Amino acid sequence: MPHALSAVAHVVTGAATPTPTPTVDPELVTPGVWGFAIIAFIALAVVLLVADMLRRIRRGRVRADIAEELDAEERAAEQRAAEERDARQRAADTDSAAQDDASDQRPPRGE
Repeated sequence: MPHALSAVAHVVTGAATPTPTPTVDPELVTPGVWGFAIIAFIALAVVLLVADMLRRIRRGRVRADIAEELDAEERAAEQRAAEERDARQRAADTDSAAQDDASDQRPPRGE
């Protein structure tokens, strides 16, 4: 309560009390050499980590592109093999049909 009364008295009388300015040692406020060294180390670590991450992402993309090309080549080879099988099957069917037609036209033996 005494502080409140003295504050009211100062307001009423208009007396200004000087506010003390704190004196702070600049060495305690600035980061100094150690602060700079730590920030520089963190910045260097971040740069190296980002470079490593970009390299890994790029490598992953290249591997995905290569895998996609290999898959496309494999699908094309399978398609060619299936087409060749179909062509051989059609040729075999045509040959067997021709042989059946020829055997139907031959006269029976013994006549």
